[in-house]
Amino acid sequence: MAKKQASQGTPATAVLAAAGVPFTLHPYAHDPSAASYGLEAAEVLGIDPERVFKTFMVDIDGKLAVGIVPVSGTLDLKAIAAALGSKKATMADPKMAERRTGYVLGGISPLGQRQPSPTVLDESALAFGTVLVSGGRRGLDIELDPADLIRLTGARTASIGSPYQTPAVAPACSRRHRPAAGREVRSEP
Repeated sequence: MAKKQASQGTPATAVLAAAGVPFTLHPYAHDPSAASYGLEAAEVLGIDPERVFKTFMVDIDGKLAVGIVPVSGTLDLKAIAAALGSKKATMADPKMAERRTGYVLGGISPLGQRQPSPTVLDESALAFGTVLVSGGRRGLDIELDPADLIRLTGARTASIGSPYQTPAVAPACSRRHRPAAGREVRSEP
């Protein structure tokens, strides 16, 4: 993996360059209408979603923390709380997460945050020679060794990710549902 300079101009790339850590930038054309920025990155870049990680900001006992999990799943709030010695975690307020990190939602990198927070990396990252995380803006991912990610963020590892759950199928006797617009619709028998 070739070392890249911080020419992309984000705090994340600056941290990596200053530390002398080898990394590869993966810029891509971001589609603002994408349902999942992380899955979009994996698909556009042609990389296994298990190797592409997304960053979440959580509130644990009134303090912010970072959870990093594969884009193929989601963050288990109870697991990250336990990994940080607590019982309960909630997703952080989006505006608070942006102020704390200096990044916009969908582009929050675990690297180069304005104010560092306790960080937990899903242990599945250790199975790969390299992983990808946000480069600090939408449409830019950074590939690096998970050991370097752990060292530079001060992260601990734990099993904090969980696979996406398929929505439960409504019972056959249920003939009504409410679409997003809120108007009732009857399904044909």
